Amino acid sequence: MSLDPFASARDIAAAVREGRATALAVTRLFLDRIEAIDPVLNAYTDVTAARAIEVAQAIDARKARGEPLGPLAGVPFAVKNLFDLEDLPTRAGSLINRERAPATRDAVLVERLLAADAVPLGALNMGEYAYDFTGENAHDGACRNPHDPDHMSGGSSSGCGAATGGGLAPISLGSDTNGSIRVPSSLCGIFGLKPTYGRLPRSRSFPFCDSLDHLGPFARNVGDLALAYDLLQGHDGGDHACARRAAEPVVDGLDLGIGGLRVAVLGGHFDTTGMAAASRAVAAVAKALGAHETVELPGAEAGRAAAFIITNTESAAFHLDRLRSRPLDFDPETRDRFLAGALLPAAWSVKAHQVRRWYAAQAARLFERFDLVVAPSTPMCAPKVGQKTMLLRGQTVPVRPMFGLFTQPISAIGLPVCAVPVAGAGEGSLPIGVQLIAAPWREDIALRAAAVLEAEGVVSAPLPAVQ
Repeated sequence: MSLDPFASARDIAAAVREGRATALAVTRLFLDRIEAIDPVLNAYTDVTAARAIEVAQAIDARKARGEPLGPLAGVPFAVKNLFDLEDLPTRAGSLINRERAPATRDAVLVERLLAADAVPLGALNMGEYAYDFTGENAHDGACRNPHDPDHMSGGSSSGCGAATGGGLAPISLGSDTNGSIRVPSSLCGIFGLKPTYGRLPRSRSFPFCDSLDHLGPFARNVGDLALAYDLLQGHDGGDHACARRAAEPVVDGLDLGIGGLRVAVLGGHFDTTGMAAASRAVAAVAKALGAHETVELPGAEAGRAAAFIITNTESAAFHLDRLRSRPLDFDPETRDRFLAGALLPAAWSVKAHQVRRWYAAQAARLFERFDLVVAPSTPMCAPKVGQKTMLLRGQTVPVRPMFGLFTQPISAIGLPVCAVPVAGAGEGSLPIGVQLIAAPWREDIALRAAAVLEAEGVVSAPLPAVQ
C-alpha cells in the first residue's frame, strides 16, 4: 500500500491486517507529518511518539504471529487534552492543570480505541477548560485552520478540527457542551458526531458542565465516523449520566439509505437569511435529502438562553476554588465568564432547568412529525485569528459567543447530531458545515443521511491547503 495520510481509517486498518502496510510505517508517516506541519497549525500540545511507536510495534508483532487484529489496526488517533492519557497531566487547555499528577489510566473512550488496535498520537489543543468557540488558547497559542492558517479552527475542540482536517490524525476524540464538536467540524471541513447526551461515557475526562457535556469522534468520512462511534459505545459506571443501553451499531447499516424518512429544514431561530455560505450549505443538503418543508423548533431561543445559564453556573461552581486561589492563572476572558456565573442567583439556574425540560418536550413533539431535521452548524466560515466581531443579520456581534448560535439550542437538550462539511458551499478555501439532527438515541438516522449525502458528493472533507 502506498501510504496516504488522507486514506480512510478503514483502508489503513485493512492494509495493516492484510500485510500491505505495517502499523509502524503508518505511525511514522503521521509522526513525520506532525513534526513538519503542526508548527503551522498548533493542533497538538503533547505528541506521545514513544508510546505510539511501542503500540504500533506490538500490533506488527501480533500480526507476525498470526494473531487477529482489531477493526482499527494501526490507525492513528489523537484526543482533546481533556481526555486522560496515561503518564500525561490532563491539561484541559489550562495553565493550572499542568501541575496535576500524570494520569494513571487512559480515559474509557481512549481504552476502547486502543482495544480496537488504534495507535495514540497524543493530546490536542483546546480552549481553556472547554469554554471557547474560537480555538484561541491564551496558554498554548491559537490553533489554526488547515485551509488557511490565518483563520480560526473553531473550538473548543480546536486541535481535533485542525488535526483531522489537516491530515495529522485520521480520527480524533473531542467534547461538545454547546457546540464544540460541530463548530470545529464546520470551520475545518470534517465530519463530527455529537451523540445523544448519556450515550458515550465521559469517565476519566475533565468536566466542563456536567448537565451538558458530551464526548464524540471526528473523522474525514462518514464510514470512519460511524466505525469509531460503534467502537466507543457501551455503558460505563464511572459516568453517572451514561445510559444503561446496549450498544446499537450503525456502521453496517449506513447503506440502508433514507427512503421513507421524513426530513425538514429548521427555520425561525435557525434561519440563514443574510448568511450566504450557511444558506448555500443548508439548501444543498435539503435538496439532496428531499426536505421541502421548513419548520420551527419552538423555544429554541429560550433553550439557548437556558444553556447559557446552566453552563455559566455549573462551570463557575466547579472552578470556584481555583478562581479564589489562582485567578491570575486563567485566561482573563475565561475567568470573567466563570466569575459572572458565580454571581448568578441560584433561582436562575433552577428556572433554566425548568425551561430546558419544557423545551425538550417541544422537540419531542417535532420528532413525532419528522425523523431528521437540518440546520446550519455555524453562521459563517472561519473568522480570522484574533477577530473579535462579525456582521450577523445586519448587526455587529461578538464572535466568541455567536458561533454557538445554531449549535447551543441542540446540545441544550442532548439531541444526536452528525455534523457534515458541505462541498463547495464555503467561501474561497474555507469550508462550512450543516447539522443533521435526529431524535434521542437515533444516531443511526443522522449517520445514514450523512452517508447518502457523501455518496452523492454533496458532503465531503476537502484536502487542506497546508500540506
